[in-house]
This record gives sequence, C-alpha cells and structure tokens, in this order.
Amino acid sequence: MFWLWLLLGVGALVFVWAALIERNLFVVKHDSVAVLPKGSAPIRVLHISDIHMAPWQKRKQRWVSELAKLRVDLVVDTGDNLGHLNAVQPTLAALAPLIDLPGVFVNGSNDYHAPSFRNPFNYLFKPSTPTPGKELDTARFLNGLEKGWLNLNNRSGELTIKGIKIGFVGLDDPHDQLAEYGSIRPPEGTDVLFGVAHAPYLRVIEELGDSAIIFAGHTHGGQVCLPGGRAIVTNCDLPAKNARGLSGWSTAKGETFLNVCAGLGTSIFAPVRLFCRPEVRLLTLLPKN
Repeated sequence: MFWLWLLLGVGALVFVWAALIERNLFVVKHDSVAVLPKGSAPIRVLHISDIHMAPWQKRKQRWVSELAKLRVDLVVDTGDNLGHLNAVQPTLAALAPLIDLPGVFVNGSNDYHAPSFRNPFNYLFKPSTPTPGKELDTARFLNGLEKGWLNLNNRSGELTIKGIKIGFVGLDDPHDQLAEYGSIRPPEGTDVLFGVAHAPYLRVIEELGDSAIIFAGHTHGGQVCLPGGRAIVTNCDLPAKNARGLSGWSTAKGETFLNVCAGLGTSIFAPVRLFCRPEVRLLTLLPKN
C-alpha cells in the first residue's frame, strides 16, 4: 500500500508541475547557423510559433509583448497563434510590438478554427486527424498581422534586411492539407531563400529543400517528453529527434536546415508540458565561410 500511495503522490506532483508550473516557464532559446551570403552582416531572427493564446492567459500575453526588446531584425511566425474563440484581440495586442518589426507569417489550423477536445493518447499512435471546431475571425486576425508582416500562406515574398534581399516561400498549413505544393515560385533576384510552413512534414522539407533554411512549428517539441527533453511524438512524420531546434537535411533540391520552434502554448484541453519548456527561438543567421 505504501508504494501505491508513493506512486500516486509522485504522479500528482508531476501533474502539478506540468500543468501549473512548467507550461508557464517561457524561455528564449538561442542558436546560430551560417546560411547568409559571404560578407553579410548577421541577422537576428525571432522565431515564434504555437502560442495557442486564450483570453485569460495574461502572463503569456505580457511575456510575448516584451519580446521586441530582444533587438530583433526579423520575425518569423509559423502559426497556431490562436487557441480560443475569443483570442483574436488579445493575441494581436500581445504581438503588436513585434508587428512593428519586419516579419513574415503562415497559419496553422488553430488560426482558422477553435480547438476541440481530442484524446491525447491517440497522438502516441498517429498524427491527429483534422476535426475543425467553430470558425474563428481569421480575416480580422490576418488583417492585424498584415499591418506589418508578409502573409506567406501559399505565397512568396521578399524583404530587405541589412542590405540582404531575402526571398520567402510559404505554405498554408500542411497538417490540414491546405498547402499548395508546387504552385509557389520563389521571387527572383534575391540573395538567399527561406522556407516557412507550420507543420514540418517530410514532404514540406523536400518541397522547400532549395531554401537555405526552413522555419516550422507544430510539434510542440513533443510537449510531454522523456527526461532530457527527448520527444516521443511530433504529430507528423518528422522523426522525434528533430522535434525542436536546428537540424540539417539533404533533399533532391539541395542541402537545407530546418529550425523547429517548440512553441509557447498548448491546447486548452491538454494544458501540460513536461521536460519541454514553452519557447521562442532567437536564431542568429551568419554568413557562410
């Protein structure tokens, strides 16, 4: 009986940590990678993803609103910003200081539909099946983002940062089969090409393989991980070892890097994180040798 009570007690402590503490321990993860043309000045990219904002999450809203103080040159938002039917206004308010900076974005499924309950254990066996909830005011949300950022949902675009012409190719959410593969052409005359998508499926990496680097989210870094942050699932066909951070890939189109942000939030129906702190990624892009 003692061991049963001990096990139940440890389980309760782990749940309290994951549900009340760790999921609110927001962190900025730093990394660097050499993808820019020789002689370029470094570019600081803030990669944000999977905020899953709900109106009552005031701590998260304050934390996001302070990110512009990081001296960022470019913001890349890989979607699933919204997490509640009434989240449009508080999310835009939290992002407002960042929207004043150069940036690009794509959508995730949660930017179109409010979340609905799903059995979390099903993620152990296969990626989730799209089950749209109530429609969100996506048009209003996109209008807010487009006041400062490029909309890359099945689009290409271009920004000049520190004298470097950066081309972008973006996909609407691959997880919800909204990506229009092969229909987007990179802009011409740019110095470097970046790919942007919400879900890092292997097909996404192949399709965007001519990019110097691909930015994605969706995985939540595994969300509930083994000790040491080892992911168990990615909710797509990306290997678990690549669930967050930088990794190198060889594709038919060339060599590329993938940067996966584990995100800041969770579904309101599964509000836990274990061995996987909520994050944004501050990536310093360096010139190639």
